[in-house]
Order: sequence, then structure tokens, then C-alpha cells
Amino acid sequence: MPACRKHHSRTTAVVTTLAASVVLTTLPASATSGAADPYYPDDGNSGYDVTQYDVHVTYDPAHPRHLEGDTTVEAVATQDLTQFHLDLEGFEVTSVTVDGTPAASVSREGAHELVVTPARPLTRNAHFAVRVRYSGEPVGEGWHTLADGGANVSGEPHSATAWYPADDHPSDKATLRLTATVPTGWTVVGNGRPGATTTDQGTTTFRWYEDRPMATYLSTIAIDKFTVRTSALSDGTPVINAYSPGATIDPKNEALLPKVIDFLASKFGPYPFSSAGAIVITNDDGSGPFSLETQSRPTYHWGFFDTSMVHENAHQWFGNNVSFSDWRDGCLAECFAQYAVQLWYEKDGDDLDQNFYRSMLEESAADPDFWKTKLYDPGQGRELDNALYSKGSMMLHALRRTVGDDAFFGTLKRWQREHRYGNASWPQFEALIEKVSGKDLTGFFAAWVQGTTAPEKAYLYPGSLGALDPADGTPGSPR
Repeated sequence: MPACRKHHSRTTAVVTTLAASVVLTTLPASATSGAADPYYPDDGNSGYDVTQYDVHVTYDPAHPRHLEGDTTVEAVATQDLTQFHLDLEGFEVTSVTVDGTPAASVSREGAHELVVTPARPLTRNAHFAVRVRYSGEPVGEGWHTLADGGANVSGEPHSATAWYPADDHPSDKATLRLTATVPTGWTVVGNGRPGATTTDQGTTTFRWYEDRPMATYLSTIAIDKFTVRTSALSDGTPVINAYSPGATIDPKNEALLPKVIDFLASKFGPYPFSSAGAIVITNDDGSGPFSLETQSRPTYHWGFFDTSMVHENAHQWFGNNVSFSDWRDGCLAECFAQYAVQLWYEKDGDDLDQNFYRSMLEESAADPDFWKTKLYDPGQGRELDNALYSKGSMMLHALRRTVGDDAFFGTLKRWQREHRYGNASWPQFEALIEKVSGKDLTGFFAAWVQGTTAPEKAYLYPGSLGALDPADGTPGSPR
């Protein structure tokens, strides 16, 4: 079964108040608003590239409707800028500085645009730092309050702007430093590796650093009275697992995680990050995704097991290491993560032709809804449609049988090398596997990826899958 996740478009404007120390102005729509994503045109911003987020937050679970934030966004201007935008939902913004100087003006636009006019224009290629101080109730869709007052941030396609200002689009990846202060007795877990933990007058400050570029929706913070257990991968990479009270702690599954990552590395190339592990939360209100591939440390609900581990950790390569160019490219993450589960079964002797592919055909042959969603550019609001998991994993198996194992897995590893820590698009993947395999795959991709009905037999039964083609049109052979 596919991993469960929440995703919503932003449709409701959030009314916020800026403190008197910030100059309010009414500004026209900025040319630097939005990263030109066809599904979420207001997400992200043009005009600069973020290199690092330095996020400081203070949170007291006794007051779950209040967060204090102080975030510095380090970036490089890609054009001359008299004004730029950040994405932030809610909060009272109390001050904004650019390179230490108070901004000339700050305003809010739409549901999540923070518009900043620096005191002095920024020139192209200039490195700059914008510091935003803010406080109030987190209202973004990624913020989830846990049963005992703790909190977790996770969600796709939006979550980061529920707790820090960002260039909120997967095409602008950056490293992230997290410094979080909570009452002593509570624990904070984030992406990457932990830093120093300090205690002062009843509060404890935790530090985390993700040293590899990360799409904003993959960033996370989790605050709870965690049980933290550590181990290591076979190469010594630290594994940090954090469990909320009531979560299932299964030592067998913990011991399986390094084996899962080693297996995936054998198929996709070296594990791309400097830490691994899991965040296991418990929440009775049903909010939040059951699991999400938060970078280096996936988030799970109540517990994790082999197939959930495989799916979410496959994303560390497909979606996290190599991220979308825009939200039309969801297959680059979900199709591969779901097919990785089939590869996990195959290693133990499962016949994927018979037990996966044929079985899926028999279930879907007479169901036009199964085939109707395109795998690339499925449409706004369907960027994470179930078709990417089901039809998408079938497509990859048919592609593998079309080009052969050497070309298929060779392409997957080359994809990871060539786009390491960056972004890429589905059309680029099509071009790469055609190059590696030496085959013209135009018809295959037109049928499977762009098609809205069952592929014709030449593409439905390629290679060894031809043995599954029933000559009499019995179930398993769409007519």
C-alpha cells in the first residue's frame, strides 16, 4: 500500500499583524513572487537562491498555540533586487533585517507572501542574509500538535512555512541549521546530525544540522518526550530513532533498517546523507501523514516496519537526493519509492512478473479509473495521486523488462550521480534511459506515462512479460 500523506492547495488567506517596529506599505504584486510552478504558482520565489536556513525556535508544550521564531535566510541574488519575497504563513512579524540593516518596508500579500524591500538594493550575485523575527500561533497545514502538547511538522507539498520563512519550492534546496529551545524534560529531533545540547534555567536547547541541500517540505521538527535509540549503518553512518510515548519500539525493525538502506544502496548507489533513522509520533486526532520522507530521518505514525521503511528510505534517493523540478514530477519520487518495495520482495525470491505485475493486471484490467491518470503532469491537486504508486510501479517494471536489468539499474545509479543533491524533471529521466539503453522509448512513455487508458500489448507485455499475455483475452489482458 502507498504511504499515506496529506496534501492541500493553499486557498485561504491568513490575516496577520506586523508589529509597529516594521514599516507597513502597500505594494503591487512583485515580479519576484512565485517560482513558476504550474500547480502552485504562488509557491517559492524568483530572484535569489537560498544557500542555508538558520532556524531558531522556542516552544513550550504548555502553550501549544505559541511559537517564537528567529530565522536567518542566507541567499545569493540571481538578479538585481529592489524587493524580494519569502513564504511564511501566519505569525506576527516583529522585525526584518537584511545584512543587519532594518528593511525599508515589509508587507503581506495573499496567503503566505512576506514582501521585503531592503534598505539598499541588492545586486546580482550578491550574498545576503535576511533575518526575520516572528511569534504567534502556527497555522500552516504542516504543523501538528501531539496529544501531550508536543508538536511535529511534516506534510507535502507544504509544511515548512508553518514554522519558518522560506523559499518554499522544491527547486530551491538549501542546508538547514535548527536550534530549538523547549522546557527541560522535552526533546527536539530534526534533520541531519545532532549538535550540542545545553540546559539553562529550566530550558534545554537542541541543535541539529542537515549538511546536504534539502527541499523545504522535507524539513522537520518534532517535539515530544521522546525515547531516543541510536545505532549505525554498516559504513558507520549514525542511525537515530526517536519514539513518542506510546509508539511501538521494535528492536527487530530497528535492526532491519541498516539492511534496508544497504539493499537500496545496492540498487540506487551510495546512501546520500550523513545520518539516518526515524521519527515515530503518536497522535490520536488523525492529523498529519502516516509517514513522510523527511530528509535523513523519515517520519512515521505509531511505528514502522519493513515495507514502510523501504518506501520512505527509497525516497532518500528519489525525491530527496534528486528532487523534483516542479510538482508535475511526482513520479520521480513516488513511482520509484513504491517500486522499491517490489524490489525488496524480489530479493527474497518473489516472482515480480507473476506475483506483482500479473496480479495488478488482473485487478485493473476492467477498471478504466486505474489507467486514467497521467504519470507525468497528472494535474493540479493530483500531483500525489494514487496512480503514481500503483500504475507508476507497474510502469517501472514494464520499463525494466523493456530495456533489461543492466540498462534499468545502470540508469538509476547514473541518475543519482548526475543530479546528486539537485533537481531534475521527468523528461530528463526519459532522455537518460533512452541514452543508456540505446532504445527509442517514445511509444512506451506515450502509452504508460502520458496515456489515460491501458497501454497496447506491445508496451503492456514487453520482454519476459510477453509470457503473461493470454491469447484468449482472459483477465490480465485489457481489451
